[in-house]
Amino acid sequence: MKTLIRNATLVDGTGADRRPADVLLDGTVIAAVAGAGNLTAAETGADRTIDATGLVLSPGFIDMHAHSDLQLLVNRDHYAKLSQGVTTELLGQDGLSYAPVDEATLAGVREKIAGWNDNPAGFDWNWRTVGEYLDRLDAEVADSDGNTGRIATNAAYLVPQGTVRAMVMGFAEGDPTPGQQQQMQDVIRAAMEEGAVGMSSGLTYTPGMYAQTEELAGLCRTVGGLGGFYAPHHRSYGKGALGAYAEMIGLSRATGCALHLSHATMNFAENKGRAGELLELIDAALDDGVDITLDTYPYLPGATTLSAILPSWASSGGTEATLGRLADPQTREKIRESVEIYGSDGCHGVVAEWDTLEISGVQNPALAGHVGKTIKDIAAEASQEPFDVFAQILTDDRLGTGILQHVGHEENVRAIMQHRTHTGGSDGLLVGAKPHPRAWGTFPRYLGHYSRDLGLLSLEETVHHLTGRPAARLKLHHRGLVREGYAADVVLFDPETIRDEATFENPRQAASGIHYVFVNGAVAIDGGQPTGVRAGRALRRSSDGLTREGRQPTHDS
Repeated sequence: MKTLIRNATLVDGTGADRRPADVLLDGTVIAAVAGAGNLTAAETGADRTIDATGLVLSPGFIDMHAHSDLQLLVNRDHYAKLSQGVTTELLGQDGLSYAPVDEATLAGVREKIAGWNDNPAGFDWNWRTVGEYLDRLDAEVADSDGNTGRIATNAAYLVPQGTVRAMVMGFAEGDPTPGQQQQMQDVIRAAMEEGAVGMSSGLTYTPGMYAQTEELAGLCRTVGGLGGFYAPHHRSYGKGALGAYAEMIGLSRATGCALHLSHATMNFAENKGRAGELLELIDAALDDGVDITLDTYPYLPGATTLSAILPSWASSGGTEATLGRLADPQTREKIRESVEIYGSDGCHGVVAEWDTLEISGVQNPALAGHVGKTIKDIAAEASQEPFDVFAQILTDDRLGTGILQHVGHEENVRAIMQHRTHTGGSDGLLVGAKPHPRAWGTFPRYLGHYSRDLGLLSLEETVHHLTGRPAARLKLHHRGLVREGYAADVVLFDPETIRDEATFENPRQAASGIHYVFVNGAVAIDGGQPTGVRAGRALRRSSDGLTREGRQPTHDS
């Protein structure tokens, strides 16, 4: 299938000035890029011609912080991302995902991140290794409408450090023995040889937060030695945030492992207006040759699980152990003191502010009435103490509750998104009755609200942040730019009307202004409407260090 796109305004992903252009897509690749009016259907043999007058043609957007690990397989239309123009996602975030696992670890992880990804009954978890998970992403299957295809977007994967630690050491606290440290490094090496592009951590989530700097350094040396990068959700975005960032930069400096700072925000009252201090820290390291990039989402609230607010010691050992502590009066009182008086490490060292914690989704249908309300609201309605409501919801929902956390600052968001190493990441949780709108609106919000309406970045700069720059971090082979011979992952959008329509009240709303989305040359959005075509591929790190589609030889092949 050949598709000729004529008279587009080309913004090619490099940051270069826009220019009028014709572009020919031939099968899965971009076959030709020429000045506007230079390509014709007759000369190219195009099967279809799209007149793109008034539209911008750009590379498909790359989501550097996605939580689509399970939803790509469960809800295969994946309209939340395709409708934004996203063609590639980076999975395995925040140190917790579904590969590599053994039976016990998979069971624990499924419960632990149900608030992120759901935990569907009857789902076929027919993988255990990273290679097998990537094979599952690549498999052609029929959806509920009988349409056969692969996943909707391309996907690369980070090996999750917390999951690896759970495999080797369980979900409890403690430092690894030398043998356990080596075992974790061996598991990570195997995962990368099977296609993972780097490693993530969730250092405010258990069990990842139990890892000390020295333990992480050993893992980073393994990752860096294989050409991968480290993507930490570091130890605090609140009290002690700058120290937490400094620890991660120090790890990169000491180990030589490239660093990508996940959702690099400065939140909570302690950090209002302090983004400049973070950027100075990053710039000093960059000037010293440390390889650093970062991603952010263009919203103020964060999103996580309600159980993340607990202190780390209370979450040690997994779901049953945590629920047991909440049920014990003396231990429950210690948890309350940590959360309400001293500041829980799970809540970034900050005392929980119950009016900032809004329920976004529940696993237990009996709790559905809480969605959209804060813990403070629910407590007032029930004439109870907020902590008691918090603990009861955790118990009744078996820790599966999702929340929005209203703790961000607009001046910080704007400053960080303009940084020279910035990339876009939605951090989008796709489940729950009322998820964060960033799952549906991140990329058009950058292009519409922040670029066009506020003028913080030019159109060319914004597209570069969302395409060419993240492609370079991921070492994507022939992706992320509009060039001849590159993969035909492209988007056509109207620069005057593109905007996010998703709101906190109605979060599952498709963006305006996205007219066409092509994934590997197949049209997934056509005239603003989904086609049901799923042509995404698993993108795997290969032996030459580049990330490309196709199964790569593994360590034991």
